[in-house]
Amino acid sequence: MWLTDRVRRHHEAAKFLVVGGTCFLATTAMNYALKLTVLHEKPVTALAVATIISTMLSYVLNREWSFRTRGGRERHHEAALFFGVSAIGIVLNVLPLAASRYVFLLRVPDVSRPVQEMADFVSGIVVGTLIALVFRLWAFKRFVFPRAEARPRPARPRKAGPRTAVVRHETHTSDRPEPTGESGGQPRLPAG
Repeated sequence: MWLTDRVRRHHEAAKFLVVGGTCFLATTAMNYALKLTVLHEKPVTALAVATIISTMLSYVLNREWSFRTRGGRERHHEAALFFGVSAIGIVLNVLPLAASRYVFLLRVPDVSRPVQEMADFVSGIVVGTLIALVFRLWAFKRFVFPRAEARPRPARPRKAGPRTAVVRHETHTSDRPEPTGESGGQPRLPAG
């Protein structure tokens, strides 16, 4: 019960986390696909490329689902701000990996291959993603989608049940009272 109440109060954050989880899986899969094949000598580049591709997916999902009723900006300004904030998020995402590899020297030949891979995962995928996630949630609500209820919610289909008839009242010119003559309510005829 209390969990359902919290989710309702924080529905945007909950949806944002679902989108984040989806993009996290996409980033992780692409990162390892690139890192284990064409970018095996450039792990920071592999993570950056994977994060950029996931960011495009994130824009669509966040705009159309997480923050679908928020807005307040023209679409091209919104997109520019989204990708600007996301660029900062990408930098925040790769910084822990760069520090792990090039500052703390957690790479082959200084450490074993399993230690390097564990350090890459923890620093780049876990720590970097968490830092970027917190920053993006704050920045999206503050700058990209600043006004709540700026876009109308889509109409929900009504539940099936007895239908009520809608009665239209149309006014015709014949509904206006006719001028009556002096005798018995009949219209006055011209003398001829």
